[in-house]
Amino acid sequence: MENILEVKNLCKKYDDFELKNISIELPKGVIMGFIGENGAGKTTTIKSILNSTKINSGSIKIFGMELDKNEKKIKEDIGVVLDDSFLSEYLTPNDVNKVMKNIYKNWNENLYFKYIEEFKLPKDKISKDFSNGMKMKLKIATAISHKPKLLLLDEPTSGLDPVARNDILDIFQDFIKDGESSVLVSTHITSDLEHIADYITFINNGEILLSKTREELLEQYGIVKCSKEEFEKIDKSDYVKCRKNKYDIELLVQNKFDFKKKYDSQVIDKPTLEEIMVIYIKGEK
Repeated sequence: MENILEVKNLCKKYDDFELKNISIELPKGVIMGFIGENGAGKTTTIKSILNSTKINSGSIKIFGMELDKNEKKIKEDIGVVLDDSFLSEYLTPNDVNKVMKNIYKNWNENLYFKYIEEFKLPKDKISKDFSNGMKMKLKIATAISHKPKLLLLDEPTSGLDPVARNDILDIFQDFIKDGESSVLVSTHITSDLEHIADYITFINNGEILLSKTREELLEQYGIVKCSKEEFEKIDKSDYVKCRKNKYDIELLVQNKFDFKKKYDSQVIDKPTLEEIMVIYIKGEK
């Protein structure tokens, strides 16, 4: 499968934080969820991919081209939603349209105003007076209205109610239907990704802990709750991490079917992405 984005051994050092050998492969036609705690490195990784923060080492290819040699051409086909949008809050949606027409060759005015209508955004009101949810909807409409091939999204459903979030997720799924476009979406709302993501990449403390298909994580991984006595009979090689609670111990297992064969008496629960993330971060080996 051809990759639309390839990040290899990306390193970025700050005084108090470091991205360590980040590698990501994003195939065409998929949505990849990028999860991790606040401060884990999600936003820094996305900004590095956009070359808005300079990396110390590593390589980034987008559409098969090296970013540092083809930045202008590449960015014409990227849509971006970040917290610190470059758009002034004193612009109206009408103003945004006028600005974007002069930035992107493929800006589609009709598509843009279609989203503005769907999102029920007032065309002549400055975005400073919008709610947080309305501001996010304007960012998303702006990001996808020049028909990019790659969407890079940082917390795009933050501040939206469940109905609006569902509408936005539908748009992301429609976006990849041509099989040529992809989405990398960073979010702390992991339940959203359980519905739309094809791949999940998990970053913690500046390092990638895992990158797998959603089906593998949700269908093959499992959570075992056991007593201290039961725990002592389980080999350390048979679980990824354990979390010791007041009344029981939770084990994250990588293959619940193999575990069930070996420890027949154990009940194995299907995990959520949030549970996997919490046990990975807070658990111990």
